[in-house]
Amino acid sequence: MTRSDLVQALAERFGQLGQRDAELAVKTILSAIAQALVKGQRVEVRGFGSFTLNERAARMGRNPRSGASVAIEAKRVPHFKPGKALREQVDAGGAASRSNSA
Repeated sequence: MTRSDLVQALAERFGQLGQRDAELAVKTILSAIAQALVKGQRVEVRGFGSFTLNERAARMGRNPRSGASVAIEAKRVPHFKPGKALREQVDAGGAASRSNSA
């Protein structure tokens, strides 16, 4: 599912919400999540999951083309941990498709 698909699904689900309003809603939500992460905050959506930051330590890497050692700086990377309800929903959907294919 792409961002456009999400906008379309939102517009279809809420008929009073036009395509532009749905697009603005999706942009606003994603922007709020990104800004919270930039500030180092944790974002939790109950039943869906949480977004946090993981710290990656500085390390030595290797250039695959030349084989030369390269210093890789420390950095922060976003991480998503699905909530229990989402995990169960995905697992239940996967179990149904596995039983249909057997």
